[in-house]
Amino acid sequence: MADAKWYVVHTYSGYENKVKVDIEKTIENRNLQEQILEVSVPMLEVAETKNGVEKLADKKMFPGYVLIHMVMNDDTWYVVRNTRGVTGFVGPGSKPVPLNEDEMAGLGFVRKDVVAEYAVDDTIVVTAGAWKDTIGAVKSINEGKKTLTINVEMFGRETPVELSFTEVKKM
Repeated sequence: MADAKWYVVHTYSGYENKVKVDIEKTIENRNLQEQILEVSVPMLEVAETKNGVEKLADKKMFPGYVLIHMVMNDDTWYVVRNTRGVTGFVGPGSKPVPLNEDEMAGLGFVRKDVVAEYAVDDTIVVTAGAWKDTIGAVKSINEGKKTLTINVEMFGRETPVELSFTEVKKM
């Protein structure tokens, strides 16, 4: 998706994850997967010491903000802007300003071009995540999101599971 860019959305403090989930549900319900590619709440792993015990915890890098990789048009703007908890896009007035490649690289979002070497009906094995070591046949491929869908048998029935290209390999 050449015209998809990263935008920053301001949210009520503490509502970042709720906004992310709500936007992802709306994407699914309105079939906007080709226009809104990713919703992210950047996290940073930090060491905390409580009662003399040091442990690792995840903290939000930008409290009150959510990053969205999307194609900006009237539909996507409306969906994001009217999500409960969103106060607006970052930019002058009502005009959202996308982040450039240097800004995204500074946040740790390095653009990796992953080439799809998969085709529908290819047999693959999952190499990472909750479905590790699962074998399945490719049912669909989403080049924009760099994901593919396989059917996994769960509770005695076939269930579609979406996986990243980086989580699978061809058998």
